[in-house]
Amino acid sequence: MNYQTSVSVEEKSKETKTKKEKKVYDQKPTPAFIGASWFALLIGMTSYCIGLWNAEMLLNEKGYYFTILLFGLFSVISVQKAVRDKLEDIPVTEIYYGISWFTTITSIVLLVIGLWNADLLLSEKGFYGMSFLLSLFSAIAVQKNTRDVQFINRSPEQEK
Repeated sequence: MNYQTSVSVEEKSKETKTKKEKKVYDQKPTPAFIGASWFALLIGMTSYCIGLWNAEMLLNEKGYYFTILLFGLFSVISVQKAVRDKLEDIPVTEIYYGISWFTTITSIVLLVIGLWNADLLLSEKGFYGMSFLLSLFSAIAVQKNTRDVQFINRSPEQEK
């Protein structure tokens, strides 16, 4: 099984010409890291949702926080995809790349604004913030692992 991943890097030669050199990475994510990433994602999302279910707030507030979670997860996956596509020389428009970052930052800001103005204990606000960030970070890790495994398992005939 071939576990080589190549990334293009620009280097200037003595003649100041630019040429591309391929660096080869052969590190497939370990099953332990893949499992830990999925476990962290499930723990983050589940704890956030259980907290919402048990919260003493109006249904529209619960809907707001749940929507922010879904919005944030989709946004960070889009950022990771755009970054990875650029790394693999797959065309990504700057508008998509910018919107992905904008929506990621917006989801975090909207959560902070919602928690800032919520009638919750400080410990509850911290709980929602931490489970939200755990979910976002682990979604990035799961997406990266999925992409790494797919790239490494791709046969050389498909790349041509």
